[in-house]
Amino acid sequence: MGYLEIGKIVAAQGLKGELRVYPNTDFPERFEEPGRRWLLRPNQTEPEPIELVSGRYLDGKGLYVIQLKGIHDRNAAEALRDCKLLVPDTDRLELEEGEFHVADLIGLSVYEQATQELIGTVSDVIPAGHDLLQVTKTIEDGKNRQILIPFVEAIVPIVDLDRHRIEITPPPGLLDL
Repeated sequence: MGYLEIGKIVAAQGLKGELRVYPNTDFPERFEEPGRRWLLRPNQTEPEPIELVSGRYLDGKGLYVIQLKGIHDRNAAEALRDCKLLVPDTDRLELEEGEFHVADLIGLSVYEQATQELIGTVSDVIPAGHDLLQVTKTIEDGKNRQILIPFVEAIVPIVDLDRHRIEITPPPGLLDL
């Protein structure tokens, strides 16, 4: 079974075992509805099942505060810092037209639409006001260069998951940095 990352535990919250989670999903129910999730510890390859007891969104922080079954104090919560929260990849939620799962975008080739020149490969999606595609390009000396491309329809008009490609129409200067 494969998994989708939905968030990363970044800190303990208070003294009663609550956890601060930085979300990697646009679906709040992943942190608010009780039920089974999976926990992947740093340097581990197999996630372990855990139970989400409750969760709430922290306005202004962009974080969720969650309570996991069996985590009752700050020390237990601190021990889970940097762990990733997962759901089975079979638990994908339906998306609206023009929406994409982050995991589907990673690894896609990015081309400039006008010239069909390969720009690089999507290596990450960074949540911001508008999400940013982090595109990795190998340059002449064999080093990698990171380019951040706003993930808006005016700049990224074509996302073709079947052909594993994205086409962009960058404004002047975007690729020169």
